[in-house]
Amino acid sequence: MIFPDYTPEQLHSIAGLMLGQMQYRLDPGADAALLEYIERRTRLPHFANARSVRNALDRARLRQASRLFERRGGLLSREDLITIEAADIRASRVFEKTADEKSAEH
Repeated sequence: MIFPDYTPEQLHSIAGLMLGQMQYRLDPGADAALLEYIERRTRLPHFANARSVRNALDRARLRQASRLFERRGGLLSREDLITIEAADIRASRVFEKTADEKSAEH
């Protein structure tokens, strides 16, 4: 049986459901970054639909935890603890420029 790939918009909706189940949320910048991430990631090898999105969210949560840890000593609010920011998404290698993109800049 062959199942068609989800669209980026469908994967974005699935990501929202996953985040809700994990009791996390995206700030507005992270929401836009996630959609861009999905659009880029679907064009790369070894894309696995919702599994790839789940893996990306897991990595974003780890980056968020590291970011919060770096704030040592400061009090963290509930919002801090549940909010993933754009930088947590954009730190992915998916956003690194390809050799073609780099050469186009020059």
